[in-house]
Amino acid sequence: MNETTICAVGNVATTPVYRDLAAGASARFRLAVTSRYWDREKSAWTDGHTNFFTVWANRHLATNAMASLSVGDPVIVQGRLKVRTEQREGQQGWTSADIDAVAIGHDIARGTSAFRRSGRPEPTTAGAPAQPEPNWETPAATSPAREPGRDRDREREPDTLQRGEPVAVT
Repeated sequence: MNETTICAVGNVATTPVYRDLAAGASARFRLAVTSRYWDREKSAWTDGHTNFFTVWANRHLATNAMASLSVGDPVIVQGRLKVRTEQREGQQGWTSADIDAVAIGHDIARGTSAFRRSGRPEPTTAGAPAQPEPNWETPAATSPAREPGRDRDREREPDTLQRGEPVAVT
């Protein structure tokens, strides 16, 4: 399917509005995206034109957006762009740019964010017991210290794989 997908980086401009509809939850907010450029004459960064988008989130994304976003938050929005032109009260052409969001997240290049999983039940296959999530963190006491001049990537322990080696999948 041919769709225009975009990734917009900007700030939440309005308080998110939540609606619980028959088709599921829906939320919308305005996103302000301002271009910045280096002004050689002033030797400083300067704000350019600001574009405003209406961001629409549906179902679980809408619920999480309501719980996570507030005015002024720096965010990254990925989704489908929809541009509409309409006649309103005799005006020539009123244009609206909407983003049907697929993903929304805080821009951690401009601040920090603490992620929390929502209370959504995890899907499981019928009859299969739920498996615990693996622990991917290496305890600090067992991780080897980085030694200057030591090329650890080229060393090989007997039971480790190198790039390009086949992996048996069970």
